[in-house]
Amino acid sequence: MRSTHRPAPKHRAPLSAAALTTTYDLVLGSGPHDADFAGPAPRPEITDSWERLRRLGLDPDAGRNVRRIGVADVQHRRRTSQLDTVLPMLRTTLLASDDAPVLLAVTDPEGHLLWLDGARHLRRNADDIGFETGARWTEDEVGTNGIGMALRTERPIAVHSAEHYLRSHHAWTCVAAPVHDPRTGRLLGILDLSGPAHQVQPHLIRLTATAARLAEAELRAAQLESLHRLRTLATGLLARVSGPALVVDGAGWTAAAVGVPPVQRLRLPAEGWGSRPVEWLPTLGECAVEPLGGGWLVRPLGTSPAEVAEQSIGTRVRLDLRQPGRPELHVSGGAGSWSHVLSPRHAEVLLLLAVHRTGLSAAQLAEGLFGDRARTVTVRAELSRLRRYLGALLDHRPYRLTATAAVSVDGPAEPLDLLATSSAPAVRDLRAALHAGTARLPA
Repeated sequence: MRSTHRPAPKHRAPLSAAALTTTYDLVLGSGPHDADFAGPAPRPEITDSWERLRRLGLDPDAGRNVRRIGVADVQHRRRTSQLDTVLPMLRTTLLASDDAPVLLAVTDPEGHLLWLDGARHLRRNADDIGFETGARWTEDEVGTNGIGMALRTERPIAVHSAEHYLRSHHAWTCVAAPVHDPRTGRLLGILDLSGPAHQVQPHLIRLTATAARLAEAELRAAQLESLHRLRTLATGLLARVSGPALVVDGAGWTAAAVGVPPVQRLRLPAEGWGSRPVEWLPTLGECAVEPLGGGWLVRPLGTSPAEVAEQSIGTRVRLDLRQPGRPELHVSGGAGSWSHVLSPRHAEVLLLLAVHRTGLSAAQLAEGLFGDRARTVTVRAELSRLRRYLGALLDHRPYRLTATAAVSVDGPAEPLDLLATSSAPAVRDLRAALHAGTARLPA
């Protein structure tokens, strides 16, 4: 699986504003577009975003009206967002003074700006491009930008000056980082710092990514406190239960267990547990589940590890990549059915394993994902996380989806939209091959 793309330098910095403007005018200017221009090349993730938006017909000069939600909707989303609890810390960390040359924005998972703070003169300037509370700041709405790209890739990103798709945004630089729920791994929203392109400093992307991690750490501390309360409740309950059992919180984190090997977290179905008294879990097999205040009582029904593995025979594994920004995994078989919303990285990994059914080594996956065969530690960590909910469906040495399962991939109608914001060399190669008709997704 050798890539035709050269590995991109780690943390490659944006080009200067002048060089970016030259590139922008050559690629997206009103004159004829020349795909083989001789100017400085933007970063691959910027190029991919520009190409996708041009195919969608977004005019880089005119744009389109920014969609907004009303004040009442903003207030409701603020109340139901976990990010309101970390907002004071973010303001203190990122807006050290009232005249800091940046705006602090926090969005929901759909890209709506729920909070916007910063110097008044910057807020007035931001109003001119529709950057205001309630606005939906996704790529499809407003072109290539930090918030939109962080939403789609769930990774820290900086978009500088003329890297923005819309010409009206070239006076700005924005750096953004995702904030995830430490209990479930799901995206809670985006943290963004935006300011005048000539004033924003390169270190801001590191500062923004660090602030996002601090926010997740505060949320994790709150979760541990809640888990401790559940553990206190579970201690007496488990003493009265005959046989192996676990008490887990609503996200599957184990508060207490008896008679079973310690499991840090059970991966719950994406839609949660319903009213069925028996559920199938990848690592435990069939389990009786009962609601408990703040969590669930889970009692394995005696399925051995060999039986759990046997239950995977004939299972159908379907990777659904049709909906932009929401890759999903669907598993169905005799042991039960479940689905899971994937992170962008896990979607990339499973796509490569679905295409290469004979398996890939850690070094091959590292080359395909990062263009760097040495990044095997990162690959093994991601595969370990995947195994938490794939269980016996994921083999290793080499890494592969078990041969007893039927694997299929549902891709988008346009091959070039397959994981459109992924800059992984193997994914980019696969997009090109699908577009050229020299490759097909497993069906």
